[in-house]
Amino acid sequence: VLIYGSVSIYVKDGQYQLYVTAMERQGEGELYRRFMLMKTRLEAKGYFDEGHKKPIPHLPRCVGIITSPTGAAIQDIINITRRRFPSMNMLLCPVRVQGEGAAEEIAEAIYAMNRIKKADVLIVGRGGGSMEDLWPFNEEIVAKAIYESNIPIVSAVGHETDFSIADFTADLRAPTPSAAAELCVPEYARVYGDIVSAQGYISDLCHKEMDNLRQRLSGIRD
Repeated sequence: VLIYGSVSIYVKDGQYQLYVTAMERQGEGELYRRFMLMKTRLEAKGYFDEGHKKPIPHLPRCVGIITSPTGAAIQDIINITRRRFPSMNMLLCPVRVQGEGAAEEIAEAIYAMNRIKKADVLIVGRGGGSMEDLWPFNEEIVAKAIYESNIPIVSAVGHETDFSIADFTADLRAPTPSAAAELCVPEYARVYGDIVSAQGYISDLCHKEMDNLRQRLSGIRD
């Protein structure tokens, strides 16, 4: 808080006394108030409705990433993706993730990704920071772009304990950028194993059906 008033000394005990004439929120206190007001207003507009949220594709052909090209978040996403599915396509739309104009860049990047239609899922986010650093993801312009996106969006803003308006609006919230990559990108070995199992199952069904047809044919001949 920011306090206005005067200070005096109680001479007998040598104690300082603070006489407050006015007090107002400052720093994160004011930001938190704005955050709660925005959250309440957008919730009333239906931005957070579960019925509006889209499912995340099980096996995307391309993962779109909207974040800073120089931050730790992009490296974490790339490393996790390459480890899980080495041949997965990734498309980065670089933006500023803090400071003046960052919210507008993030929103425009979401709209741009929807226009070019190359990605099947979008990861939108950044690494950790103060509430001021993460503030662009609390702006209504970003929430509106996420809400209007035809491509499913996974929000990954800050650390596990950080929550943003983007998290509430997105189709899925990831606690960290690394976790977002794990949620969007399946493990290649598991996908390959499922395919092999399915091939074996289909092959067995075909052989059984062929055996049944041979038996029926043999009965007709007899």
